[in-house]
Amino acid sequence: MASRTLRIGLIPGDGIGREVIPAGKRILESLPASLGLKFSFVDLDAGYECFQKTGTALPDKTVETLQKECDGALFGAVSSPSTKVAGYTSPIVALRKKLSLYANVRPCKTTASPAFKSPTPHPIDLVIVRENTEDLYVKEEKTYPDPSGEGQIAEAIKRISSKASWRIANIAGEIALRRQKMRESSSSKKGIVTITHKSNVLSQTDGLFRSTAREALAQPQFKSIAVEEQIVDSMVYKLFLQPQYYDVIVAPNLYGDLLSDGAAALVGSLGLVPSANVGEGIVIGEPCHGSAPDIEGKGIANPIATIRSVGVMLEFLDLPEAANSVYEAVDKNLAEGRFVSPDLGGKASTEEVLNDILKKL
Repeated sequence: MASRTLRIGLIPGDGIGREVIPAGKRILESLPASLGLKFSFVDLDAGYECFQKTGTALPDKTVETLQKECDGALFGAVSSPSTKVAGYTSPIVALRKKLSLYANVRPCKTTASPAFKSPTPHPIDLVIVRENTEDLYVKEEKTYPDPSGEGQIAEAIKRISSKASWRIANIAGEIALRRQKMRESSSSKKGIVTITHKSNVLSQTDGLFRSTAREALAQPQFKSIAVEEQIVDSMVYKLFLQPQYYDVIVAPNLYGDLLSDGAAALVGSLGLVPSANVGEGIVIGEPCHGSAPDIEGKGIANPIATIRSVGVMLEFLDLPEAANSVYEAVDKNLAEGRFVSPDLGGKASTEEVLNDILKKL
Protein backbone atom coordinates (compact mmCIF):
# COMPACT_ATOMS: atom_id res chain seq x y z
CA MET A 1 0.00 0.00 0.00
CA ALA A 2 1.35 3.46 -0.89
CA SER A 3 1.91 5.57 2.20
CA ARG A 4 0.05 8.81 2.76
CA THR A 5 1.45 11.64 4.88
CA LEU A 6 -0.87 14.05 6.64
CA ARG A 7 0.09 17.31 8.35
CA ILE A 8 -1.62 17.74 11.72
CA GLY A 9 -1.67 20.93 13.81
CA LEU A 10 -1.47 20.49 17.58
CA ILE A 11 -3.15 23.24 19.65
CA PRO A 12 -3.09 22.24 23.34
CA GLY A 13 -4.61 25.51 24.58
CA ASP A 14 -4.99 25.75 28.36
CA GLY A 15 -5.20 23.50 31.41
CA ILE A 16 -5.47 19.78 30.76
CA GLY A 17 -5.38 20.45 27.02
CA ARG A 18 -1.62 20.38 27.43
CA GLU A 19 -1.88 16.88 28.92
CA VAL A 20 -4.37 15.24 26.55
CA ILE A 21 -3.28 16.59 23.16
CA PRO A 22 0.10 14.80 23.43
CA ALA A 23 -1.91 11.61 23.99
CA GLY A 24 -3.73 12.23 20.71
CA LYS A 25 -0.41 12.71 18.94
CA ARG A 26 0.91 9.39 20.28
CA ILE A 27 -2.22 7.60 19.02
CA LEU A 28 -1.63 8.92 15.50
CA GLU A 29 2.03 7.92 15.66
CA SER A 30 1.04 4.39 16.76
CA LEU A 31 -1.60 3.56 14.15
CA PRO A 32 -1.03 0.14 12.52
CA ALA A 33 1.58 0.28 9.76
CA SER A 34 -0.78 -1.70 7.53
CA LEU A 35 -2.89 1.46 7.16
CA GLY A 36 -0.08 3.13 5.21
CA LEU A 37 -0.40 6.42 7.08
CA LYS A 38 2.33 8.79 8.21
CA PHE A 39 1.95 12.04 10.09
CA SER A 40 3.94 15.21 10.51
CA PHE A 41 3.04 17.66 13.26
CA VAL A 42 3.23 21.38 13.89
CA ASP A 43 2.80 22.92 17.37
CA LEU A 44 0.51 25.95 17.42
CA ASP A 45 -0.56 28.48 20.08
CA ALA A 46 -4.01 29.61 21.18
CA GLY A 47 -5.88 30.10 24.45
CA TYR A 48 -6.26 32.38 27.44
CA GLU A 49 -2.68 31.86 28.61
CA CYS A 50 -1.51 32.79 25.10
CA PHE A 51 -3.65 35.96 25.39
CA GLN A 52 -2.09 36.84 28.75
CA LYS A 53 1.41 36.46 27.30
CA THR A 54 0.96 38.01 23.86
CA GLY A 55 -2.25 40.03 23.90
CA THR A 56 -4.00 37.72 21.43
CA ALA A 57 -5.84 34.47 22.08
CA LEU A 58 -5.55 33.31 18.47
CA PRO A 59 -2.31 34.37 16.73
CA ASP A 60 -2.48 35.01 12.99
CA LYS A 61 0.32 32.46 12.54
CA THR A 62 -1.90 29.72 13.98
CA VAL A 63 -4.71 30.49 11.54
CA GLU A 64 -2.37 30.82 8.55
CA THR A 65 -0.58 27.55 9.32
CA LEU A 66 -3.87 25.69 9.61
CA GLN A 67 -5.12 27.21 6.35
CA LYS A 68 -1.97 26.67 4.29
CA GLU A 69 -0.26 23.60 5.73
CA CYS A 70 -2.61 21.32 7.63
CA ASP A 71 -4.98 18.51 6.67
CA GLY A 72 -6.34 18.37 10.20
CA ALA A 73 -5.70 19.49 13.75
CA LEU A 74 -6.33 18.64 17.39
CA PHE A 75 -7.51 21.39 19.76
CA GLY A 76 -7.34 20.86 23.53
CA ALA A 77 -9.24 23.23 25.81
CA VAL A 78 -9.63 26.92 26.66
CA SER A 79 -9.79 28.62 30.08
CA SER A 80 -12.19 31.43 29.21
CA PRO A 81 -12.77 33.95 32.03
CA SER A 82 -16.32 34.13 33.41
CA THR A 83 -16.27 37.94 33.39
CA LYS A 84 -15.46 40.27 30.52
CA VAL A 85 -11.75 40.81 29.84
CA ALA A 86 -10.99 43.65 27.44
CA GLY A 87 -9.64 42.39 24.13
CA TYR A 88 -10.24 38.69 24.84
CA THR A 89 -12.50 36.47 22.73
CA SER A 90 -12.67 32.69 22.70
CA PRO A 91 -10.07 31.34 20.26
CA ILE A 92 -12.06 28.22 19.37
CA VAL A 93 -15.11 30.34 18.49
CA ALA A 94 -12.88 32.65 16.41
CA LEU A 95 -11.19 29.67 14.76
CA ARG A 96 -14.54 28.22 13.75
CA LYS A 97 -15.41 31.51 12.06
CA LYS A 98 -12.06 32.17 10.39
CA LEU A 99 -11.78 28.64 8.95
CA SER A 100 -15.53 28.31 8.31
CA LEU A 101 -15.71 25.20 10.50
CA TYR A 102 -19.44 25.19 10.17
CA ALA A 103 -20.27 21.84 11.79
CA ASN A 104 -19.50 20.62 15.28
CA VAL A 105 -20.07 16.86 15.21
CA ARG A 106 -20.43 15.16 18.61
CA PRO A 107 -20.99 11.39 18.79
CA CYS A 108 -22.37 9.97 22.05
CA LYS A 109 -22.18 6.21 22.45
CA THR A 110 -22.37 3.92 25.46
CA THR A 111 -19.68 1.32 25.93
CA ALA A 112 -20.08 -1.64 28.27
CA SER A 113 -17.76 -0.86 31.18
CA PRO A 114 -17.58 -2.05 34.77
CA ALA A 115 -16.39 1.45 35.62
CA PHE A 116 -19.63 3.21 34.80
CA LYS A 117 -23.31 2.41 35.19
CA SER A 118 -25.38 4.42 32.76
CA PRO A 119 -28.48 6.11 34.19
CA THR A 120 -30.45 4.54 31.33
CA PRO A 121 -30.65 0.79 30.67
CA HIS A 122 -30.76 1.33 26.91
CA PRO A 123 -27.68 1.45 24.66
CA ILE A 124 -27.08 4.92 23.23
CA ASP A 125 -25.57 5.57 19.82
CA LEU A 126 -26.36 9.04 18.53
CA VAL A 127 -24.64 12.03 16.93
CA ILE A 128 -25.41 15.66 17.70
CA VAL A 129 -24.63 17.97 14.77
CA ARG A 130 -24.33 21.54 16.02
CA GLU A 131 -24.21 24.57 13.73
CA ASN A 132 -20.92 26.19 14.59
CA THR A 133 -20.74 29.73 13.19
CA GLU A 134 -23.75 31.77 14.23
CA ASP A 135 -26.79 31.90 16.58
CA LEU A 136 -26.04 33.71 19.88
CA TYR A 137 -22.38 32.75 19.49
CA VAL A 138 -21.81 35.62 17.07
CA LYS A 139 -21.13 37.40 20.39
CA GLU A 140 -22.68 40.72 19.43
CA GLU A 141 -23.81 42.07 22.79
CA LYS A 142 -24.39 45.43 24.34
CA THR A 143 -25.38 46.82 27.73
CA TYR A 144 -27.09 50.17 28.24
CA PRO A 145 -29.09 52.03 30.91
CA ASP A 146 -32.70 51.01 31.33
CA PRO A 147 -34.81 54.00 30.18
CA SER A 148 -36.99 53.46 33.25
CA GLY A 149 -34.00 54.29 35.39
CA GLU A 150 -33.99 50.86 37.03
CA GLY A 151 -30.55 49.44 36.41
CA GLN A 152 -29.32 48.25 33.03
CA ILE A 153 -30.43 46.21 30.01
CA ALA A 154 -28.19 43.70 28.23
CA GLU A 155 -28.97 42.51 24.71
CA ALA A 156 -27.45 39.84 22.46
CA ILE A 157 -27.95 39.25 18.73
CA LYS A 158 -29.22 35.81 17.67
CA ARG A 159 -28.31 35.40 14.00
CA ILE A 160 -29.59 32.52 11.82
CA SER A 161 -29.00 32.38 8.06
CA SER A 162 -30.39 30.20 5.28
CA LYS A 163 -26.85 29.36 4.12
CA ALA A 164 -25.64 28.09 7.49
CA SER A 165 -28.89 26.26 8.21
CA TRP A 166 -28.80 24.51 4.82
CA ARG A 167 -25.25 23.27 5.06
CA ILE A 168 -25.59 22.03 8.66
CA ALA A 169 -28.75 20.11 7.77
CA ASN A 170 -27.04 18.75 4.66
CA ILE A 171 -24.08 17.34 6.62
CA ALA A 172 -26.49 15.91 9.20
CA GLY A 173 -28.23 14.06 6.37
CA GLU A 174 -24.90 12.79 5.05
CA ILE A 175 -23.93 11.52 8.51
CA ALA A 176 -27.30 9.78 8.88
CA LEU A 177 -26.82 8.09 5.50
CA ARG A 178 -23.31 6.94 6.44
CA ARG A 179 -24.51 5.56 9.78
CA GLN A 180 -27.43 3.80 8.08
CA LYS A 181 -25.03 2.15 5.64
CA MET A 182 -22.73 1.05 8.47
CA ARG A 183 -25.69 -0.57 10.25
CA GLU A 184 -26.97 -2.47 7.21
CA SER A 185 -25.19 -5.71 8.12
CA SER A 186 -26.38 -5.74 11.74
CA SER A 187 -29.59 -3.71 11.95
CA SER A 188 -32.56 -2.65 9.89
CA LYS A 189 -32.84 0.64 11.79
CA LYS A 190 -33.59 3.47 9.41
CA GLY A 191 -31.58 6.67 9.56
CA ILE A 192 -33.37 9.51 11.36
CA VAL A 193 -32.52 13.20 11.52
CA THR A 194 -34.24 15.16 14.28
CA ILE A 195 -34.38 18.92 13.66
CA THR A 196 -34.32 20.74 17.01
CA HIS A 197 -35.56 24.32 17.35
CA LYS A 198 -37.80 26.71 19.28
CA SER A 199 -39.76 28.16 16.39
CA ASN A 200 -42.99 28.18 18.38
CA VAL A 201 -41.50 31.20 20.21
CA LEU A 202 -38.67 32.40 17.94
CA SER A 203 -40.67 32.27 14.72
CA GLN A 204 -38.21 34.20 12.55
CA THR A 205 -34.77 32.93 13.65
CA ASP A 206 -35.59 29.37 14.65
CA GLY A 207 -38.39 29.40 12.11
CA LEU A 208 -35.82 30.00 9.35
CA PHE A 209 -33.58 27.24 10.72
CA ARG A 210 -36.51 24.80 10.80
CA SER A 211 -37.82 25.52 7.30
CA THR A 212 -34.37 25.59 5.67
CA ALA A 213 -33.32 22.34 7.35
CA ARG A 214 -36.53 20.76 6.08
CA GLU A 215 -35.73 21.88 2.54
CA ALA A 216 -32.16 20.58 2.69
CA LEU A 217 -33.25 17.18 4.00
CA ALA A 218 -35.92 16.91 1.30
CA GLN A 219 -33.19 16.49 -1.35
CA PRO A 220 -33.46 13.22 -3.32
CA GLN A 221 -30.27 11.73 -1.86
CA PHE A 222 -31.88 11.70 1.57
CA LYS A 223 -35.06 9.89 0.57
CA SER A 224 -34.17 6.85 2.71
CA ILE A 225 -33.73 9.02 5.82
CA ALA A 226 -36.65 9.83 8.11
CA VAL A 227 -36.90 13.50 9.11
CA GLU A 228 -38.67 14.74 12.21
CA GLU A 229 -38.75 17.80 14.46
CA GLN A 230 -38.56 18.41 18.19
CA ILE A 231 -38.98 21.62 20.19
CA VAL A 232 -35.77 22.04 22.19
CA ASP A 233 -37.29 21.95 25.70
CA SER A 234 -39.17 18.72 25.02
CA MET A 235 -36.03 17.50 23.22
CA VAL A 236 -34.12 17.75 26.50
CA TYR A 237 -36.84 15.76 28.26
CA LYS A 238 -36.99 13.05 25.61
CA LEU A 239 -33.21 12.85 25.20
CA PHE A 240 -32.88 11.86 28.86
CA LEU A 241 -36.00 9.70 28.88
CA GLN A 242 -35.45 7.74 25.66
CA PRO A 243 -31.96 8.46 24.27
CA GLN A 244 -31.86 5.08 22.52
CA TYR A 245 -34.45 6.37 20.02
CA TYR A 246 -32.26 9.09 18.49
CA ASP A 247 -29.83 8.75 15.60
CA VAL A 248 -28.71 12.19 14.33
CA ILE A 249 -29.84 15.42 16.01
CA VAL A 250 -29.23 18.71 14.20
CA ALA A 251 -29.53 22.00 16.04
CA PRO A 252 -28.52 25.66 16.04
CA ASN A 253 -25.35 26.54 17.92
CA LEU A 254 -26.63 27.13 21.47
CA TYR A 255 -29.09 24.22 21.59
CA GLY A 256 -26.51 21.87 20.13
CA ASP A 257 -23.99 22.93 22.78
CA LEU A 258 -26.41 22.27 25.63
CA LEU A 259 -27.77 18.99 24.25
CA SER A 260 -24.34 17.50 23.60
CA ASP A 261 -23.04 18.31 27.08
CA GLY A 262 -26.22 16.83 28.57
CA ALA A 263 -25.94 13.69 26.47
CA ALA A 264 -22.39 13.22 27.78
CA ALA A 265 -23.87 12.53 31.23
CA LEU A 266 -25.66 9.49 29.80
CA VAL A 267 -22.51 7.85 28.47
CA GLY A 268 -20.12 8.31 31.37
CA SER A 269 -18.38 11.65 31.47
CA LEU A 270 -17.33 14.63 29.38
CA GLY A 271 -13.95 12.92 29.52
CA LEU A 272 -15.29 10.33 27.09
CA VAL A 273 -17.06 12.52 24.55
CA PRO A 274 -15.30 13.60 21.33
CA SER A 275 -16.14 16.13 18.67
CA ALA A 276 -14.90 17.41 15.36
CA ASN A 277 -15.14 20.90 13.90
CA VAL A 278 -15.71 20.28 10.20
CA GLY A 279 -15.16 22.71 7.34
CA GLU A 280 -14.64 22.48 3.59
CA GLY A 281 -10.85 22.14 3.71
CA ILE A 282 -9.93 21.06 7.23
CA VAL A 283 -11.25 19.16 10.24
CA ILE A 284 -10.25 19.86 13.84
CA GLY A 285 -10.76 17.21 16.50
CA GLU A 286 -11.71 18.65 19.90
CA PRO A 287 -12.59 16.90 23.17
CA CYS A 288 -15.85 18.21 24.62
CA HIS A 289 -14.46 18.81 28.11
CA GLY A 290 -13.03 22.10 29.33
CA SER A 291 -9.60 23.03 30.66
CA ALA A 292 -10.40 21.59 34.14
CA PRO A 293 -8.07 23.83 36.19
CA ASP A 294 -8.93 21.86 39.35
CA ILE A 295 -7.01 18.81 38.06
CA GLU A 296 -4.44 20.55 35.87
CA GLY A 297 -0.95 19.16 36.36
CA LYS A 298 -2.07 16.16 38.42
CA GLY A 299 -1.71 13.69 35.55
CA ILE A 300 -5.22 12.28 36.02
CA ALA A 301 -7.11 13.86 33.07
CA ASN A 302 -9.06 11.34 31.03
CA PRO A 303 -7.46 11.23 27.54
CA ILE A 304 -10.30 9.24 25.95
CA ALA A 305 -12.31 12.24 24.69
CA THR A 306 -9.20 13.43 22.85
CA ILE A 307 -8.37 9.94 21.56
CA ARG A 308 -11.91 9.50 20.27
CA SER A 309 -11.65 12.98 18.72
CA VAL A 310 -8.63 11.65 16.82
CA GLY A 311 -10.97 8.96 15.48
CA VAL A 312 -13.63 11.48 14.44
CA MET A 313 -10.98 13.62 12.75
CA LEU A 314 -9.76 10.59 10.81
CA GLU A 315 -13.34 9.73 9.86
CA PHE A 316 -13.87 13.16 8.29
CA LEU A 317 -10.49 12.91 6.56
CA ASP A 318 -12.04 9.91 4.79
CA LEU A 319 -9.96 7.36 6.70
CA PRO A 320 -12.68 5.10 8.19
CA GLU A 321 -10.39 2.11 8.72
CA ALA A 322 -7.97 4.16 10.80
CA ALA A 323 -10.85 5.73 12.72
CA ASN A 324 -12.33 2.33 13.52
CA SER A 325 -9.01 1.05 14.83
CA VAL A 326 -8.96 3.95 17.32
CA TYR A 327 -12.58 3.44 18.36
CA GLU A 328 -12.07 -0.30 18.90
CA ALA A 329 -8.98 0.20 21.06
CA VAL A 330 -10.87 2.66 23.28
CA ASP A 331 -13.88 0.33 23.52
CA LYS A 332 -11.63 -2.53 24.61
CA ASN A 333 -10.06 -0.37 27.31
CA LEU A 334 -13.46 0.63 28.68
CA ALA A 335 -14.94 -2.86 28.44
CA GLU A 336 -12.00 -4.35 30.33
CA GLY A 337 -12.12 -1.65 32.99
CA ARG A 338 -8.60 -2.21 34.40
CA PHE A 339 -7.27 1.28 33.67
CA VAL A 340 -9.95 3.82 34.49
CA SER A 341 -9.43 7.52 35.19
CA PRO A 342 -10.85 9.24 38.31
CA ASP A 343 -13.73 10.94 36.47
CA LEU A 344 -15.16 7.43 35.95
CA GLY A 345 -14.45 6.31 39.50
CA GLY A 346 -11.02 4.75 38.88
CA LYS A 347 -7.48 5.59 39.91
CA ALA A 348 -5.51 5.33 36.66
CA SER A 349 -3.38 8.21 35.46
CA THR A 350 -3.58 9.82 32.03
CA GLU A 351 -0.44 7.92 31.04
CA GLU A 352 -1.77 4.56 32.26
CA VAL A 353 -5.03 4.92 30.31
CA LEU A 354 -3.11 6.00 27.20
CA ASN A 355 -0.61 3.14 27.43
CA ASP A 356 -3.38 0.57 27.79
CA ILE A 357 -5.14 1.94 24.69
CA LEU A 358 -1.86 1.97 22.77
CA LYS A 359 -1.37 -1.73 23.57
CA LYS A 360 -4.87 -2.50 22.31
CA LEU A 361 -4.25 -0.42 19.19
